[in-house]
Order: sequence, then structure tokens, then C-alpha cells
Amino acid sequence: MKKLQLYNVRHVSYTDVKSMNSKTLAGVTLRFSGNGRKLGYPTANITDKTNLDDGIYFGYATLGVYRRHPAMIFVGTPVTVGDSTRRVEAHLLDIEDKDMYDQNLQLEILHFYRPNKKFATVGELITAMHTDETSARAWYKEHPLALESERG
Repeated sequence: MKKLQLYNVRHVSYTDVKSMNSKTLAGVTLRFSGNGRKLGYPTANITDKTNLDDGIYFGYATLGVYRRHPAMIFVGTPVTVGDSTRRVEAHLLDIEDKDMYDQNLQLEILHFYRPNKKFATVGELITAMHTDETSARAWYKEHPLALESERG
């Protein structure tokens, strides 16, 4: 089992995090434009006609050898980078960056963190993604069941 690298985070507020019943999304991973990887956050992407609000979520991903692995999940259209197709993207924390196209991806979405937003610059988007990651790691640290990934 792979241990997650967790940050010691102070003063992170979760007042904006909505508790929700878990929602499962699934599909076969697709190739999009690769912007996540270019921005330092490679993602496994699926299309799903979900009625979830656009935004960032925390939950688990099952993909390849990774079973219920902690992930940051984006639902929506990445408009800051000029994309126009709504999708679901999962960034699995602390895994090797490699292509995982044409594989089954199952997402268990547990918490809504923040709404999608168009940033004025890609730099602002990257800063927000770093904040999202720090908050996700703090959330997983506070929820011990999410600390370890089960490997198949």
C-alpha cells in the first residue's frame, strides 16, 4: 500500500465544503488536450452526463492497479485554458505520471470543495490548483479512511 504524502496544514477552513451523499461516476478514460499534465496535475478523464455542480470535489478513484485511491476531482468545462467540452477529471494523489487511456475509471465523489471558476490567467489557475491540493491533503488527513490506497 502506498502512503500519501500529507502536508501539515494550519488554518484551512472547510466552511465552504458541502457534505454530500457519495456519488459514483464511471467511464472509460479518454484523451483530451493534456492541459492537466502541462499544468503539473495529470488527470484521468471521462465524459459523464452528471448533474453534479461544476467544481472541485474530493473522493476516491479506482483506475488500473489503484483501488479507492484519494483524488481531487474536477467536474465541468476547463474554460480558463480555452476548452469547451464538459468532462470529469481525476487527479490521483501521489501516483506515477503515465498515460492511462482506455481504462475503466470509477470515481466515488464525497465532498464538494469549491465551484468551477474562470481565472484571469493560467498562473492564477495553477495557484488555485496548488491550494486545492493542499486543502485535499488536509481533508484526507482529517478523514483517516482516506489515508491509504488499496492496490489490487
